Amino acid sequence: MSAEPLDATFAALADPTRRAMLARLAEGEATMTELAAPFAMSQPAISKHLKVLERAGLISRGRSAQRRPCRLEASPLETAIGWLEQYRRR
Repeated sequence: MSAEPLDATFAALADPTRRAMLARLAEGEATMTELAAPFAMSQPAISKHLKVLERAGLISRGRSAQRRPCRLEASPLETAIGWLEQYRRR
């Protein structure tokens, strides 16, 4: 397994704002506006957080008319869990 995707996953998870966004997306898809609501941040700052999550493969963004809903993508999390699991058993 290449370390690069795993590094991107852990780097994305290192920020509490991004973890909160992922927790919200675990409940279902949301727009950037909906994800930004709990945070006192500018739209560009929220956008940067979403780009980090998207580059790590943790979210995907759809394109439906005026909305670009974000969705949680579990695969990178499953990879990280698998990597951590090998150390838990020791």
